[in-house]
Amino acid sequence: MRRRQMHMSREAQDALLQALQQLRAELKTPMEFPAHVLEAAEAAKAAVQLPAKDATHLPLFTIDPPTSMDLDQAMHLERRAGGGYRVHYAIADVAAFVKPGSPLDAEAHDRIETLYFPDLKVPLHPPSISEGPASLLPNQVVPALLWQHDLDADGNVTDSTVSRAKVRSLAKLDYQGVQQDIEAGTAAEPVALLREIGKLREALEAARGGVSVNLPDQEVTLKDGSFRLSYVAALPVEGWNEQISLMTGMAAARIMLDSGAGILRTQKEQGDQQVVQRVHDIAKHLGIDWKPGVTYAALANSLDPADPKHMAFLSEATTMLLRAEYTTFRDHQVPEHTAHAAIAAPYTYCTAPLRRLIDRYTGELCVAACAGQAPPPWVLEALHCLPCDMARGKGKVADRRAVDLVEAAVLKNRVGEVFGGLVINTDAEDNRPKEGTVHLADPAVMGRITSGAELDLGACVQAKLTRADPLFTGKNKILFNTV
Repeated sequence: MRRRQMHMSREAQDALLQALQQLRAELKTPMEFPAHVLEAAEAAKAAVQLPAKDATHLPLFTIDPPTSMDLDQAMHLERRAGGGYRVHYAIADVAAFVKPGSPLDAEAHDRIETLYFPDLKVPLHPPSISEGPASLLPNQVVPALLWQHDLDADGNVTDSTVSRAKVRSLAKLDYQGVQQDIEAGTAAEPVALLREIGKLREALEAARGGVSVNLPDQEVTLKDGSFRLSYVAALPVEGWNEQISLMTGMAAARIMLDSGAGILRTQKEQGDQQVVQRVHDIAKHLGIDWKPGVTYAALANSLDPADPKHMAFLSEATTMLLRAEYTTFRDHQVPEHTAHAAIAAPYTYCTAPLRRLIDRYTGELCVAACAGQAPPPWVLEALHCLPCDMARGKGKVADRRAVDLVEAAVLKNRVGEVFGGLVINTDAEDNRPKEGTVHLADPAVMGRITSGAELDLGACVQAKLTRADPLFTGKNKILFNTV
């Protein structure tokens, strides 16, 4: 799964450094690994044993941002004799290095996940492991959890299994390059098949009622001495790549449900009829034709996030309708609700163990189940704590707050200017909202806006910038008022 990051030049880093340092201090971000953890990492590297199963013959490849070194996933795609496809999907075997109860394990439970800032990242595991022998970097033999998915000609999974194996990736590819090669017809078949399989999986997702909302990302650059933000739409290859990860997460959830122990990422649709009605009203207000009998998923899949009014609806509706949580179970006491509403199937995180704590545990449960073995005791003992552990993760907060800082820095010398914008969010609890979020096209900023009159969702407004200060200690570093 690609974790998209903001790109920032050295000049921009210098301008924002103080505010970013304050943010990291506020979040109590651990910037350095303790000496005993680094020593444990070196010992783990020396002691690691490669699995007996040898899958180094598979010509695996990775797709990640060009500068990424902590590579969680590698894949190989091929056609099956008689029709259909076979997907090999290697996941970094973090448990081969991080033993339960070790200093590395304790540190990972403190950190929970890798944090990304515009100027740096704060890794979950020491880089000597996560960017070295545990990473699926090209031309090195490493331990992995190797998934094998067999698909029919329509992309349906007919069988999935996972086991430990030693693997070797041969190529480190990036999204832009893969997209260009596929479009030009120059991609090798294992890479070209990503489009074929990805589109089949996207069609199956839509058919079962799943929804993938890819709102544009914000990207920051420095040009001619000035900061500039722009919206960047996801490439199609990113969606196809995501489908391989989603397919694996769905397979892992099914394996855990069948084996009687696991942890799922569950999501329920909002059942409050007032909320549901408000979402329908929002669609009507924005001129979106939501026909009777059409599900939210079907509607969302038909919309174009590049259309500002569609983006306004998706931003508001997704926040209001869907709530995700972690659900654990063991001893075959399967919970009543196991599905993830946006995926329209049971699902779990399992494909990014270098960057997210929970994936190491789900991977271990699946390997044990596929081998016909009981779950490792250390995994079972941790199950009930994992939802609380993951709730302590600060990734989403760090992402959001860092974007706020960049936006404030971009606009700090433009206070008093008036910008054209679109209201993409309003305070839902207020029947006549006077506060919300405004989306500017240029610069690519989304900020808080207040109005003396009712703020109309989807309305085009003239927004006067009244505050832009990355060092402001209050709630809103950027603030607009309607003119």
